[in-house]
This record gives sequence, structure tokens and C-alpha cells, in this order.
Amino acid sequence: MLKLAVSIALLALTITTWGQTHAPKSTQPNIIYILTDDMGYSDISCFGGQFVPTPNIDRIAKNGRKFTHYYSAAPICSPSRAGLLTGMYPGRWNFSTYLDNKKHNRDAQQADFLDPGAPSIAHFFKKAGYATGHFGKWHLGGGRDVKNAPGFEQYGFDEHASTYESPDPDPLLTATNWIWSDKDSIKRWDRTKYFVDKTLDFLSRHKGQPCFINLWPDEMHTPWVPRKDSMNREGQAAFKLVLKEYDVQIGRLLDGLKKLGIEKNTIVIFTSDNGPLPTFQGSRALGLRGSKLSLYEGGIRMPFIISWPGQIPAGTIDSSSAVSAIDIIPSLAKLSKIALPKDYPGDGIDRSTVLLGKPAARNKEIFWEYGRNDIAFAYPKGNNINNRSPNLAVLSGEWKLLMNSNSTDIQLYNIKKDKAETNNLKDSEPAIVAQLKDKLLQWWSSLPKLTQPGS
Repeated sequence: MLKLAVSIALLALTITTWGQTHAPKSTQPNIIYILTDDMGYSDISCFGGQFVPTPNIDRIAKNGRKFTHYYSAAPICSPSRAGLLTGMYPGRWNFSTYLDNKKHNRDAQQADFLDPGAPSIAHFFKKAGYATGHFGKWHLGGGRDVKNAPGFEQYGFDEHASTYESPDPDPLLTATNWIWSDKDSIKRWDRTKYFVDKTLDFLSRHKGQPCFINLWPDEMHTPWVPRKDSMNREGQAAFKLVLKEYDVQIGRLLDGLKKLGIEKNTIVIFTSDNGPLPTFQGSRALGLRGSKLSLYEGGIRMPFIISWPGQIPAGTIDSSSAVSAIDIIPSLAKLSKIALPKDYPGDGIDRSTVLLGKPAARNKEIFWEYGRNDIAFAYPKGNNINNRSPNLAVLSGEWKLLMNSNSTDIQLYNIKKDKAETNNLKDSEPAIVAQLKDKLLQWWSSLPKLTQPGS
């Protein structure tokens, strides 16, 4: 009897040990969200780019699906990133332009950092059992005279490596108290390589556990700094060299996923935070009007590619479905079988079926704001003066209305027929103008407004 009991106990121990060491791999996909800094709509080859070939970025499109009507949450970095991270309009968290010192932030009527109580895609995935990492630019709080920005862990990230504009700059990237320096151990032209290495290391240490990773390189933001042994290191020549190196590093990422044996269970998304500046006479946005700092299409319509082998049809294009950055949380949650909290107040909608290959109209408007005043907001200058937009915009189906918050400078465009926004139809379509104007002002009035000191 004793021998039988011991045998049963040993068998139970063997089964338990096997279950711990040979647990089945997660069926939930890894997710790598590549958010490029200031990349134009047509910088890359598969979106019509003519600067340098980008064969590695194009591999994502070859293995997945390209979307031609994807929109960022703002035409500038900090609010764009806040919209993506929270799935809410950035104005709801008092983000309206890039974060700088406290005086600039007050003048811009915005917060100094993202409220750690805000919803976070990393929190949602971490709670669902994902390992979470952020590697790259942050720009949601920290740097300059803002010393009290919350740490990455308060937004749900297990690990991080970031730049100067963050609460915890990586010392290898920040030898001086600034965004970059020749004294940095990791040179500017090697930053993306460093972040890709961090990403692959993180994935290798969490094999068997699903991972959510923000890979947010800043190499494509000015100043473009190619390797010191490169020739013609200024202007468009420098841009081409940096873009070429950036593409090489995206290739290293894709090769690394294959080497780890996880490429078939990894969703890779490639996009940009906002439009380009300079635009090289509009050539970086395929002729779309506007640039970074503008609510015209060139400032908010971004390249967007998503791949997931065996799930998303390879080599396909969706040229009709509008998708917003604020749709990413509900869409990725659905694809990953994650239940969002019932009280999550997201502004986006689930576009998972669209991402999987079934085009569909977006049955909800998309709103934007940029340019609350002339004190703390930059605008296109010089030859780009025509690209300064009104400070509010709404997209509803094929119609896009822009206007100032005081109801001046109303512009209406049929984006389907006039993507360059050259034919203002406000006088010929008064009913559409009235309808969209009312919705836009209602949305604008719903946003919190921080006031300037002394007002």
C-alpha cells in the first residue's frame, strides 16, 4: 500500500513538473508596434517613395496588408503618442502639442506629462499576461525642467530603454542633458540598432509568454545624422542615408523574429507618429497637402502596414477603410483575445476585421485639434505657409471639414475625390457643412481646457 502511494506521488510530481517545464506555447500573438518619428506618408518604397529603396520595410507589406487611409491622433509627436497609448483623443488628457518645459506647456494649455491614471495599452496587455516593453522615444513626460514625470512602470511597462524626453533616459543615449550628443555611447546613427537589439533580447527572454512591445525609434526625426564616414551629411542627402540605415535595422528585426522562431505568431505594425518636416516640396507625402504641424492630410495621414502570417492576407492593400490610431487598442485587444474593462472610456472602435482583410467604412467620425494659440504652437513656415490649417478638423466618410474653434476659416473637402484638398466645397454643400460643424464644435467643447497662468 505504501509502495502504491509513493508511486502515485511520484507520478503526480512528474506530471506537475512536466506541466511547468513543457507548458504549451501561448497562442496569443506577440505584438511589435513600430512607431517611426516624423516619417512621411511616402518616405518608403511601398508607399511610392522615390528617395532610397526600403526593401526590408516593404517585406512587412509583402507579408501583410497595407492601409492607405490610416490617421494619427495628432500632427505632432506628444499628443499623437498619447492618443495611441490611451486609445482616446489626446485633448482628453490635456495634450495638444509637443511637451517642452513647464512654461511652454502652460502656454500651450497642456499638462506636463501623461496622467498615470490614464488608460494604457500596456496595462491592458500586462493584465492579460503579456510581458510589456518600451524601447525608443517616449515624449509623454520627462526632460527639461519636468522632474516629476511618472516612470514607465506606472504606465504598465515591465522594461524600457528610452531617450532624453522621458522620465528615465538611458545613460548610453544621453551623455549630456539633451536629446542627442556626439558624446553618447550609442551614436545617433546606431539608435535604431540599439532599440532593435533590446526588442529581440526581450523577446528571447520571454519565449513562451506573449509580448507587447512599443518599438519607437527617433532616427528619422531631424537632425539626420548619418555615420561619420558618410559623404554629404546634410539636407536631403543625409535624410537618404539615415532612411537607408533605418531600413537595414527593420530588416534585422524581421530576421531576428525568424531566427527566434516566432515570426508566424507575431503581429508587426509599422507606421509614423505624424507627418514629415521638411517635406522636400511635398514629395515626402505623395503630394498630399500639409506637413507635420498641420491638420491637412500630409500632417495626419500616415503609412500603415500590418503583418501576421497566416492570419492577415499577404501582399494586399486596403485603399478605402479609414483607421485611426485611437482604434488600435480595441482592435489589437480583439485580435489577441483580450477583454477590455467594461468602464474603459476609449474613443476608438474595433477595426480588427478590417485589419484581418475585410474592408469596411468607419461608422464613427474622427476628430483632431492643433493650434490653440500663436504662443506655443509652431506652424509651417516659408513656402509651406499654405499648409497652415485651421485648428480643428473632422473626418466623416468621404467628407473632411476643417475650421477654427471660433467658427472661422471653414473648409470642406471630399477626400475620396480630392485627397490633395484643393477644392473647398463649403459653399456648394451647406447641409454637410452645418452637420459637421455642429459635431466638431460639440466635440471641441467636450475637451478639458487648461488655462494659461494669470488668465
